[in-house]
Amino acid sequence: MVHGLDGRRALVTGAGTGIGAAIARALAKAGARVAVTDMDGKRARAIAAAIGKRTVALTLDVTDAAATRRALAKAAKALGGLDTVCANAGVSTMNRVVDLTEAEWDFNMDVNAKGVFLTNQAAVRHFLANGTKGVIVNTASMAGHMGAPFLAHYCASKFAVVGFTQSLAKEVGGHGIRVNAVCPGFVRTLMQERELVWEGTLRGMTPEAVRAEMISLTPLGRIEEPEDVADLVVFLASDGARFMTGQAINVTGGARMD
Repeated sequence: MVHGLDGRRALVTGAGTGIGAAIARALAKAGARVAVTDMDGKRARAIAAAIGKRTVALTLDVTDAAATRRALAKAAKALGGLDTVCANAGVSTMNRVVDLTEAEWDFNMDVNAKGVFLTNQAAVRHFLANGTKGVIVNTASMAGHMGAPFLAHYCASKFAVVGFTQSLAKEVGGHGIRVNAVCPGFVRTLMQERELVWEGTLRGMTPEAVRAEMISLTPLGRIEEPEDVADLVVFLASDGARFMTGQAINVTGGARMD
């Protein structure tokens, strides 16, 4: 099957909840063996256990370069190789720029941008060392294509992911390594639940009103589910996307169209 992943070995960061967990489940369903990694090892183990015996769970802080290299090496050893890496780990906070702290800026940039860099770097080094025509899929955001109030620091980190993805794709394409990004919209996750409260507080609205506005901005008329993103990741990891690289693909229900 052109979209099947039988025989593939994949690692997913930030896979303890939300989009990352959905990606890990979808990759496994498509036939891949999966390393589920998360800063919260307990969550990673729970997702791996739910998926089944074709998985391994690892605790990973993606802002730690040495730990990231070790995690990829452990995953490759446990899975019998590694050919697909999904750099999904991400965080968010919300604040007006005039009130934004350096700590908030650094937190978002360290996980969302530096974490993608370190995960991609470790993946490429592994692929090159093993002669693997690997696949990398980074989780960006529609906030990597457009600014948003109260999310300047988050948007900056996701714009960085898009630019990094395009640059790396040009560097490693000659080795048969493909690098793409997915750009989700308003996704139903624990992160979104926190953001509904934060944005509501900043705008003097209820969380329910903020959610209703999100739906009104989405032509397909609903909140996005993590599985909507995960299915696209499976496609990008498959031979169906064999001639796609350097792309930052919106999966937003139409909330962002360019």
